[in-house]
Amino acid sequence: MRKKKSLIYAMIVVLLIGGIGLYILEQNRFDMVEQRVEIPSSTGKLTGTLVLPKNAAGKLGLVLFIHGDGPINATHDDGYKPLWERLASLGYASLSLNKRGIGGSEGSWLEQSMDDRADEAREAITWAKGHPLIDPNRIGVWGASQAGWVIPKLAGKEQLAFSILVSPAINWIRQGAYHTREQMIKDGYSEKDIQAEETYDYRVRQLLAKQAEYDEYLKMAQGSSVMPEDRWTFVSKNFLSDATDDLRHFNSPVLLLLGEEDIHVDWTETEHVYRNNVKPELLTVEVFPDAEHSMLSTKTADSDLRAVMISLFMPRQITVPGYMDQIEQFLERFTRNGSVSLTAEPSAPCSS
Repeated sequence: MRKKKSLIYAMIVVLLIGGIGLYILEQNRFDMVEQRVEIPSSTGKLTGTLVLPKNAAGKLGLVLFIHGDGPINATHDDGYKPLWERLASLGYASLSLNKRGIGGSEGSWLEQSMDDRADEAREAITWAKGHPLIDPNRIGVWGASQAGWVIPKLAGKEQLAFSILVSPAINWIRQGAYHTREQMIKDGYSEKDIQAEETYDYRVRQLLAKQAEYDEYLKMAQGSSVMPEDRWTFVSKNFLSDATDDLRHFNSPVLLLLGEEDIHVDWTETEHVYRNNVKPELLTVEVFPDAEHSMLSTKTADSDLRAVMISLFMPRQITVPGYMDQIEQFLERFTRNGSVSLTAEPSAPCSS
């Protein structure tokens, strides 16, 4: 009898585990078609993913994804998929590339300047314009964080149908200083410790400004924040980045999405500079009260376990409520029927 009960319990556990596994699989099955692509470029091939609506017919609009900082693959470890699915439901294709040195893309992303990244995006757009399913007049971009230095440059070189920017910074140096202070405050450091770190960062910037070699940087580098040589090269190429003047290149609708809990980027500065430099009839700004840099709630961003559980069981709810809705409303308002309307007034900050 005891063996029979043990067998029953074991069967229940197996069924529960199997049921959970099936639920997770179902939740992470997205209603879209993913195709691996290779794009030739002047600096080596690029690999990535083209996402199409199921049963796509006729010409589709396209959203080109432009990543933030770091060694990001085409799916951003599957983090892009809920948004890809939403875009597919609206009749949009998505194109996202592996950064150079990742997933078969040739080269190294750490050797790129922001101008290099903008030129790379242009090559992706040229490829997309030749795709039989893509409407060349309805190609826009989505970009996060560091893409805020890439997309405005791109807008000066390509006629974009629209631009969606998530948590973009304005000035590399000010953004770094803001992040250092906000992160140290969050981690409980004293004002004395923060000022000491700011002094050290100032010394690093002096070396960058005089184009110092890596060996000279190593002589004064300290602590766990010492940059490897390839990162030093990347920062040396880009630390003077500032998006202010490039924002004037926008001549099609722009959606700016910001989080009030962002400790990486000073969202108030970003909003102010965008409103002063992008034509008001083009700009829509949405600010989410409980969102951090990646459009996650602070509870999710501060808990790896919570983030993993939501990603597994409810991936479409990983971002803050309203984030993808705002993107959908923006696209429907400005690009309905393949045309661009500029009659909408810029919106007030979002309250949800």
